[in-house]
Amino acid sequence: MALSVQAPADTGERRRVEMGRIGAPHGVRGWVRVSSDTEPPENILRYRPWLVDGVETDVLEGRRQGKAVVARLAGCADRDAAVELTGRRIEVYRDQLPPPKADEFYWIDLEGLDVQTLTGVDLGRVSHLFPTGANDVMAVQGERERLLPFIWGQVIKDVDFERGRILVDWDPEF
Repeated sequence: MALSVQAPADTGERRRVEMGRIGAPHGVRGWVRVSSDTEPPENILRYRPWLVDGVETDVLEGRRQGKAVVARLAGCADRDAAVELTGRRIEVYRDQLPPPKADEFYWIDLEGLDVQTLTGVDLGRVSHLFPTGANDVMAVQGERERLLPFIWGQVIKDVDFERGRILVDWDPEF
């Protein structure tokens, strides 16, 4: 069976994608350290505005600082304000991300898709994905949770956004 990927349908809603978290203050002028989920980490600065715990926030400045990323946000003028932001989620709207290349997609686009075996057995829906040292893993929630390695060709046979389905080569008893 050939691998294929079709683009996700446009639902019109502005979905959010978590891109990182705000860390400790950096200095006394309102700068914050940023824990970025982007690769390389400073790519988080390309997406503006940020949604900091759901509130649109302008990024006034940002840069790579050694192995870290630091940023200055609108409304955050001193260390006390920066302390208040510590630990908050940084999200962006899904439509702020560049379109994926052919046969690529974002994990957020897979969440909620049905997962079905080659023999037609429904395993459930994708609840989330996460990286491991060896390969990415897709968590599928059905009558029980299954963790499937996200390996193209071997386990993942087809991603069809039009049908809302991922076809897998997987033993439903496993």
